Amino acid sequence: MVRRTRVLIVDDSPFMRMAIRRILTTDPGIDVVGIASDGLEGVEQAVELRPDVITMDVEMPRMDGIASVKKIMSVAPCRIIMVSAMTSEGATATFDALDAGAVDYILKPSAENSTAQAQFKEELLHKVPCTASAGTLHPHHATPIVIDGVEPVHHGAGAKRRIEYIGIGASTGGPVAVQEVISCLPASFSCPVIVAVHMPKAFTGPFAERLNAKCSITVRVAQDGELLRSGTVLIAPGGQHTTLVRSGGGIAVKLSPATAPSGVYIPSVDLLMSSLAESANGAVLGIILTGMGADGYKGMQQVKSRGGVTLVQDQATSTVYGMPKACIDGGIADSILPLAKIGPALEQLVAG
Repeated sequence: MVRRTRVLIVDDSPFMRMAIRRILTTDPGIDVVGIASDGLEGVEQAVELRPDVITMDVEMPRMDGIASVKKIMSVAPCRIIMVSAMTSEGATATFDALDAGAVDYILKPSAENSTAQAQFKEELLHKVPCTASAGTLHPHHATPIVIDGVEPVHHGAGAKRRIEYIGIGASTGGPVAVQEVISCLPASFSCPVIVAVHMPKAFTGPFAERLNAKCSITVRVAQDGELLRSGTVLIAPGGQHTTLVRSGGGIAVKLSPATAPSGVYIPSVDLLMSSLAESANGAVLGIILTGMGADGYKGMQQVKSRGGVTLVQDQATSTVYGMPKACIDGGIADSILPLAKIGPALEQLVAG
C-alpha cells in the first residue's frame, strides 16, 4: 500500500485553511493530519504530528511564519511550503523564510481572480507531493566530480573550452542556492552572469536587491536591451521570458511576453541557456541548480553541443533533484558539484 503524504496546514485565515484543505483532500495520496491557526500552534502540532509537509502562512498572530519555520526546523524538521502574498513585502518575508529552512512557496490567490485560484490549486497539488518525496532535509557535502579540460577565460580565443559568459538556472530551492553561489564571487569577477529562477514578477526585484546587499558583485534585474557586463549578475525578470542576442560586440538581453513562446516555466531556463549558447558561440558555462522538473535540460544540450561547459548541483545538496538529474541522466553534465563548491569553482575557472 502506497504511503500517503501527511500535511499540516498553518494559517490564521479560516477561509484559507478551508480552501487549502478542500484542495488537498481531492488528492487520494494526501492526508491532511492537522490544521493550526497561528505559528505557535503550528510548532506544537509539527512536534506532535510529525507531518511530511507543512503549508505555512507568513503573517500570523502570536508567532509569524518566519519564526515558526525557524522553530520547526530546530525541533521537528520537515518540508515547509510558504503560502505568500504577491507583493514586495510578501517576497521579502518569503525569502527570509527560505533562508530559515522553508523549501518553496506558493502565491495566495485573490478572491476575485479565478485564473489565480486555478493556478494556486494546480501548484498546491503539484508541489506538496513532489516536495514530500524530494529527499534529505539536511544536505551534506559529497565528493565532487571535477571538471576536466576546461580552460579559464584569460587563456584567450585559442582555448578549446573558453568561458566568457555564465548562465545559471534554478527552481525549487533556487533562491537560497543562487545566493550561496553568487555570494562567493568577488566584485572583480570578470565573467558576466545571467540567472533565471522560476518566480513571479513581484518577487524578482526584491530577490535581486537581496542578493546585491549580500554579495560583493553587483546584482540587478535584467532590462530589455542591456548588455551583459563583467562584474554584474543579471536576474531574469519574472512573468516573462529572457533570451540573449548578439548586439554589436556584445550580448544583449531581449525580454518577451510569457505567451510568446508559451511555456510552463517562467522565465524559461531552456530559452535563456539556448540563446546564450548561440549568441556567445559556445563560450559559455551553463549551471543548473536545484529545482523540480527538467527545465534547462534542452538549453544545456545546446551549451554542450556548441562546445561550452556544463555544471550541475549534486543530489545530496539539492532541495529538489529534478533539474540537475535531467542533465545527469541525459549525459550532458561535465561536472557534478555540491552547492558549497560551485561558487569557488566559478572563481577558479574564470581566474585560472
